[in-house]
Amino acid sequence: MSSPRIHWTIALIPLAVLVALQVLVIREFGSDALDGASQTVLLVAAAVATAIAMIGYKVPWSDIDQAITGNVKTVGGAILILFLIGAVSGSWMMSGVVPTMIYYGMKIVSPSVFLFIACIICALVSLVTGSSWTTVATIGIALMGIGTAHGYSMGWTAGAIISGAYFGDKISPLSDTTVLASSVGEVPLFKHIRYMLITTVPSFTISLIVFLIASLTHTSNGGLQSDLFAEGLQNVFVINPWLMLVPVATAVLIALRMPATIVLFLSALMAGVVMLFAQPDIVAQIGDGNNFKGLMLTYYSGTTIDTGNEVLTRLVQTRGMRGMLSTVFLIFCAAAFGGALAGTGMLQSITSALARGISGRRSLVSTTVATGLFSNMVTGDQYLSIVLTGNIYKKLYKEKGYEGRLLSRSTEDSATVTSVLVPWNTCGMTQSLVLHVPTLTYLPYCFFNIISPLMSIIIAMLGYKIFRIGEKE
Repeated sequence: MSSPRIHWTIALIPLAVLVALQVLVIREFGSDALDGASQTVLLVAAAVATAIAMIGYKVPWSDIDQAITGNVKTVGGAILILFLIGAVSGSWMMSGVVPTMIYYGMKIVSPSVFLFIACIICALVSLVTGSSWTTVATIGIALMGIGTAHGYSMGWTAGAIISGAYFGDKISPLSDTTVLASSVGEVPLFKHIRYMLITTVPSFTISLIVFLIASLTHTSNGGLQSDLFAEGLQNVFVINPWLMLVPVATAVLIALRMPATIVLFLSALMAGVVMLFAQPDIVAQIGDGNNFKGLMLTYYSGTTIDTGNEVLTRLVQTRGMRGMLSTVFLIFCAAAFGGALAGTGMLQSITSALARGISGRRSLVSTTVATGLFSNMVTGDQYLSIVLTGNIYKKLYKEKGYEGRLLSRSTEDSATVTSVLVPWNTCGMTQSLVLHVPTLTYLPYCFFNIISPLMSIIIAMLGYKIFRIGEKE
């Protein structure tokens, strides 16, 4: 597929339209912008790119259509996982698994170190599972409840959860993004991971220090809130340590290295069975006396249980698989926009313009990091961003004489971790939906995700352990 070269200044027009309309949408709709307005903006921007290319540069529709179709195909797996996450979050909540984790977590985890511990827990879980999405959808939901009970703001708690989850995802050998980045950079997996530690460990250490200080200086009176939460949970749910068998069994499935789709499906199934036996009153209430109806509604429709505490009621509210439809809508629209830019050749023009200003390792790494963030914003998907960034600069890194692991690390330091900071990206939308926290609310507190790209640039400026091809360490 070859498209006529569109000058990069013209290629910026659809992006300018996207940004301008997105600002208007957020101002008019606020947190409801992702219910349809943002998706419409993406389609309008895609239409602008298509119109410019077809009318002004005679780019055939077949090229654009092929690129859009290819993008949509790549997100099929993510959509299935999204629906399963909706089923898991609903069944884990109504079966009493998450309420039990919240109940005992409030008693075990001290409020004075909560953010610090929450970040570490998510890092360990994500390291073992290789999935930030699975971590956030399971232990992350419970930690949100504990943080709320201790009086922490949603932004701080979500920031600690996401920082930990993306640290583990980034360096886990089980992570698909880690494998993908090493493959694109043509670097052995464990060599890629070891090299990433140079930037990842300092970034995570700084983040932990910030969360520790924030925890130690936390003065909100969460004691009374914790007592009210504990009482409310006991009044509504059967709280029993045996319910922890569901997350334990899920951990075993993960340890057996089963695919994420199968793990999430079996986890939701186990939680559903436990719900029927452990929470019969809740099942009956949801299904109006029909247990089967109650179970199905938990999976696909979402539930609301009155706990007598407004904050706690919102916390245990679930959306099920149907609650993921706006995210699916967003994913398709983001894929269409990214495909339109790629199919028209606009994306290549913009990135080529960026590459022309590269002279040394500082500008090389800085431009790679900027491209990773840029790709997350325009393609709406971290996998596409990783592939796009890696392929754009692979040849250039070789020409400049730098090892492939510098490219793979720079790609991960940007494309992987910044995806969750973009509201219309699949990661940003998913984590926002699962945690019930708007992306722009948690963004300032995702310190690891913000520091990582900067650390990559700083290390490049210092020249620490950056080698030429064939150069001995």
